[in-house]
Amino acid sequence: MKKVLAINSGSLSFKYKLFSFPDEKVIASGMADRVGMENAVFKIKLSNGREYIKNMPIHDQEEAVKLLIEDLKKFHVVEDLREITGIGHRIVNGGEIFKESVRVGDKELQEIFDLGELAPLHNIPEANGIKAFMNIVPNVPQVAVFDTSYHQTLDPIHYLYSIPYEYYEDYGIRKYGAHGISISYVAPRAAKMLKKNPNLVNLIVCHLGSGASVTAVKRGKSYDTSMGISPLTGVTMGTRSGDFDPSALQRLMHKTGMNIDEAIDVLNYKSGLLGISGVSSDMRDLIESKDKRAKLARKIFINRVVRYVGAYAAELGRIDAVVFTAGVGEHDPGIRAGIMSSLRYLGLEPDFKANRTDGEKFISKPKSRVKAIIVPTNEELMIAREVVRVVQ
Repeated sequence: MKKVLAINSGSLSFKYKLFSFPDEKVIASGMADRVGMENAVFKIKLSNGREYIKNMPIHDQEEAVKLLIEDLKKFHVVEDLREITGIGHRIVNGGEIFKESVRVGDKELQEIFDLGELAPLHNIPEANGIKAFMNIVPNVPQVAVFDTSYHQTLDPIHYLYSIPYEYYEDYGIRKYGAHGISISYVAPRAAKMLKKNPNLVNLIVCHLGSGASVTAVKRGKSYDTSMGISPLTGVTMGTRSGDFDPSALQRLMHKTGMNIDEAIDVLNYKSGLLGISGVSSDMRDLIESKDKRAKLARKIFINRVVRYVGAYAAELGRIDAVVFTAGVGEHDPGIRAGIMSSLRYLGLEPDFKANRTDGEKFISKPKSRVKAIIVPTNEELMIAREVVRVVQ
């Protein structure tokens, strides 16, 4: 039996799942959180349901990886590291270099680091995660799985910006998209629920979390998507602004004296739900708040999603379903209800009773011409499948 580890690294954390193959069962999962801080946490959950938590300083990613390997052995999940046939890592942006998943050596690792400017919140922490695993388990194959791979089917009509063409040729300035690993799982699941051929289905996938995007899926492939050269653009997000006029950025810099890096940091880390509400970047906090700006932030979030769904409905011509996934999409009935209420003109008839609860299901009425569906995502499984494919 093969064992494959799927990793999703952040700047202060990494989440993991260990799968057995070919049955694709999760035999261990957990996370290292607040890495680099004194109050760090390491968690492991076993297939029997038991969970073990350590509260201790974890100084860097390598220490966190050592803790993971130690616990896998301690709890007899893995007796010998040779049982792990590969480790897969989610990488947000592969730029023009990486069209599909790759096995990572020193050259590929450096290229992922170099692409950091395209996804500053993601690529660098993810590359550091790969580096840590390469140092601790050097004999286990490391595989990079890219969100942008799914969007390789975009037409130039959709991925080019209306700027001098040589900037694309010389510097790769174009739309790359994100959340492709998630959509590559969600779209076929939705097609199965609809009892349609996954290569013929037309969907609008709303991946709504702290990072959020809307993607038009035409005949089973990415057709257009809201995120651009980086995950900053598109709909309003937790701390990211979404679409923002560059002239407004210029004015902001002139008025405040900020340089370009400081201004972009504001758009990445201090904007979105956090910037509008002044309360939190977390939808759960905004639901509980009675503050007018908190309520406004939720309304703006709904509006921006509806705006993109409407645009993609016009592009696709025919829609089979609007799909909700990721943290907010899967667990916030109020956001789903707000979006669906604005889409009745498409022939979507919401089932507000079904919408009150979560889980994989239809949340539109049976006779609704356009369906609404919740599909919980499973990025880790898609990463693990890619590891098996690449290593084989």
